[in-house]
Amino acid sequence: MSAGTTVGTDERWLSEAVRLAVGNVADGGGPFGAVVVEGGAVLGQGVNRVTRDNDPTAHAEVVAIRAACRARGDFSLAGTVLYASCEPCPLCLAASLWSRVDRVVYAADRYDAARGGFDDLEFYRLFATERSEWKTEVAAVDVPGAIRPFEAWLAKADRVQY
Repeated sequence: MSAGTTVGTDERWLSEAVRLAVGNVADGGGPFGAVVVEGGAVLGQGVNRVTRDNDPTAHAEVVAIRAACRARGDFSLAGTVLYASCEPCPLCLAASLWSRVDRVVYAADRYDAARGGFDDLEFYRLFATERSEWKTEVAAVDVPGAIRPFEAWLAKADRVQY
């Protein structure tokens, strides 16, 4: 089955992501839920666990991607769809791209998240500005051997491409 789906199917899985998010709020977590679907079945699901796990990367989408990769036994989620209760933040969008999901579908958006007190919108705005304007310095420092890891990678004949 292709990762492409119908509107009815999208609504079904988005409703599941929203249900997970509402349940997570009731359990003391953040208002985010996500499911990774393959062939009409949930391969992995997640809720926001940032405060529960003291892990700023434990967003619902990342948790769902990790679960789906464990279930599949592969780091690639090609052929799947990620459904999120809210538009993925830049971290989650990047994780989605790295995982190679075919589609990302979301319900609420970054403006809804901003109204809820979350930084998604601000991070999207930040990435649209020059790094020199950021509050957090991001700087490259030239050190001897900086590219050695990449040279070692390219020289490794049995490397696993991703």
